[in-house]
Amino acid sequence: MVDAASPNPAPRVALVTGAGSGIGRASALALLAAGWHVVLTGRRADALEATRAAAGDAAGRTLAAPADLSDPDAVAALFQRVEATFGRLDLLFNNAGSGAPPVPLDELTPAQWRSVVGINLDAAFYCTQQAFRIMKRQSPRGGRIINNGSISAYAPRPLSAPYTATKHAITGLTKATALDGRAHDIACGQIDIGNAATDMTERMASGVLQADGSMRVEPRMDVAHVADAIVHMASLPLESNVLFMTVMATKMPFVGRG
Repeated sequence: MVDAASPNPAPRVALVTGAGSGIGRASALALLAAGWHVVLTGRRADALEATRAAAGDAAGRTLAAPADLSDPDAVAALFQRVEATFGRLDLLFNNAGSGAPPVPLDELTPAQWRSVVGINLDAAFYCTQQAFRIMKRQSPRGGRIINNGSISAYAPRPLSAPYTATKHAITGLTKATALDGRAHDIACGQIDIGNAATDMTERMASGVLQADGSMRVEPRMDVAHVADAIVHMASLPLESNVLFMTVMATKMPFVGRG
């Protein structure tokens, strides 16, 4: 545990889900650059190790811990490992997410629906629940949880019912977590990201379906700007909180979308 009176207190510890690529990888590397210890988690061990390798000299401050975050038992085991390794948890970034194939709503299968809900919503809740348990009992107590919401937490894209529904639900989870965390010095905020340049948004360079049925190229932004925003949110004292932040490519279709 951290001794607040110690001249060399233990460093802050963060857990980033979906840390094997994209926003998760960029955010994990930015947190490491800011001096954090970071637990990298996600389904693919090879992708997590690639993030760890990209950390360079900071790799010694990382723990790669593969887990199926849609499985509550696996999540419980993950957080037990975090606490056993570092003694505390100061930040959880619920970033892992997935989408379903872009097909008409009435053609989605129950399995496709459940898969998106399992990663985008269930996993975020399971991780939040386990983080609460650690943050409430550690000393100094408390911590911060950041949820990856997305522009789809406000406005849908065509053929995206599961993704949009879960991202709207994340907003509710953020508000409930922020409220329930007050008594325990646990802050919770949400970052809503629009068109960060990652492998997931690569298709936007050749055109994506718009609400009017047209296909259009959409501007993207450097994912580093998202990572910088995560570090800012994470670095605030617990008396302060960014409840909602939108970071988006300036010229993407959001304001007035549709």
